[in-house]
Amino acid sequence: MTTPDPNKRLLLISNSTLYGSGYLDHAEPEIRDFLGKSTSRVLFVPYALYDHAAYANTAGDRFRKMGYELTSIHTATDPRRAVLEAETIFIGGGNTFRLLLNLYRSDLLATIRRRVEEGMPYIGSSAGSVVAAPTIRTTNDMPIVQPPSFIALALVPFQINAHYLDPDPKSTHQGETREKRLLQFLEENDTAVVGLREGAMVRVEHGSSILKGPSGARIFRRGQRPCELLPGDTLDDLA
Repeated sequence: MTTPDPNKRLLLISNSTLYGSGYLDHAEPEIRDFLGKSTSRVLFVPYALYDHAAYANTAGDRFRKMGYELTSIHTATDPRRAVLEAETIFIGGGNTFRLLLNLYRSDLLATIRRRVEEGMPYIGSSAGSVVAAPTIRTTNDMPIVQPPSFIALALVPFQINAHYLDPDPKSTHQGETREKRLLQFLEENDTAVVGLREGAMVRVEHGSSILKGPSGARIFRRGQRPCELLPGDTLDDLA
């Protein structure tokens, strides 16, 4: 089992928008509590969407409403220096393959990893949460581009499947369920997978990972039946 790192502070959100609410509305209380008054500036990484400027405007408006100044890394002349000088980093959702490719192109993986290990708060949403895992092999996204590797930030020791969907008992669809696909991943890999339902989040602080939000998570381990975790449960035994 890996030794927990007490310096790491992560908030990994399954989805940016929850049905019936606006962008990050459902996550605002947790974001405010997570950041508190320890930071006033947030560095945004819009690499998962094609239009970086439009995405940065959306995120900037939302964070300003929460009282935080947001700047986007796509405007930085030196992205690595921007990460080195950041108080907090927020990596938004979109296509996980495009996000990881751009992180590789900007040579940011090692720099982000080191800053988080030093204590810089990290917020991820959807694809931004998936890249916090060891690899992106459990993303739902189509590989519209090809990154040089599936290896990601490895900020947590488990894989993440964002937007996890339970099987619909009324559906006539005969294709594979999300659960079947994740069980296939475990036929080839040993790393546990956390299926984060819409609204669910993982908060990592003080060497512990706690499930937050209203909807819980489905946990997959190789050789074991999937099990449920409820809000407030820890994920520490997945290390």
